[in-house]
Amino acid sequence: MNIEGLRYAQAVSRTKSFSAAARDYGVTQPALSNGVARLEEELGVKLFDRSPRGVKPTAHGARLLPVIDRALEALDSVTAEAQRLTGPAEGSIRMGVSPLIGPDLVACSFTAARGLSHPRDLVLREADLDLLRTALKDGELDVLLVPEVEPMPAYRHRTIFTEPVVVIDPAVAPGTEGTVELNDAAGADFILVPDSCGLTTFTTQLFRDNGLPLRTYPGEAASYRVLDEWARLGVGAALLPRSKVTPDHASCRPLVRGGTPVEISYEAVWGRDNPLGADLEQFVGFLADSAGCLGAVPEPDGEAPSDPAVGPSPGVPR
Repeated sequence: MNIEGLRYAQAVSRTKSFSAAARDYGVTQPALSNGVARLEEELGVKLFDRSPRGVKPTAHGARLLPVIDRALEALDSVTAEAQRLTGPAEGSIRMGVSPLIGPDLVACSFTAARGLSHPRDLVLREADLDLLRTALKDGELDVLLVPEVEPMPAYRHRTIFTEPVVVIDPAVAPGTEGTVELNDAAGADFILVPDSCGLTTFTTQLFRDNGLPLRTYPGEAASYRVLDEWARLGVGAALLPRSKVTPDHASCRPLVRGGTPVEISYEAVWGRDNPLGADLEQFVGFLADSAGCLGAVPEPDGEAPSDPAVGPSPGVPR
């Protein structure tokens, strides 16, 4: 079976677009489409349906695509371990982090690097998402720790940490308790930040995927920290990860969708052919375990949430 065809199918599944998958792999769209078509012919089933609204898996595809993910994950693990056995890599792990990543998660990263079979130093670089992705592609970084907002299907992924999202709406009376439904939150004017740390992408995708208009304040905050301050001043509403909210915000409420908490996830992203492959796989596994031990993020008033199910979820490799 052609491995390239499997990777192309995986990329289409993650990006929900043949053109986006082709861009990520650096091939033409016809080449990628032909690769998927050959795979479908070999399997004897159709994996995807195309429509004006995008690409989605067929019923058969929904069953087979997770199997393809597991097969490629196993293949990558074999390749990474072989690289370590035949030519052990030297040096530090160079990790790029989004400004949205909190200090607790960064601390877990250092613990994970020290816990490797062959402990390594960790060298951090904080930058905007576009700069981090370019540095990863150019080989200047080994792994990224970023919000899970944009597919990079040519790379390996693992969800590291998940936390609830809250709404700060100055139009709501201070001290108002309870959650706010996404449909109700859509009536506010939201302050956005430059689309660099991942928060604006998350907010835009959240409203778009739920068929809701995103009303925005005409200005723009410089960072999520300013976003918090401006919302406090009454300039407009804001969506923030719960860990990024000033503890004494009186107008901060958990955001839910159909009663289920809306959450933002952070993931590790690394190359399949990195010489540190086996160490990186072990590193992100340790990092996910460490992040899972952080516990639930405190509520804005300083108290832990009463529902133990709301908190970080280490996720699975992809």
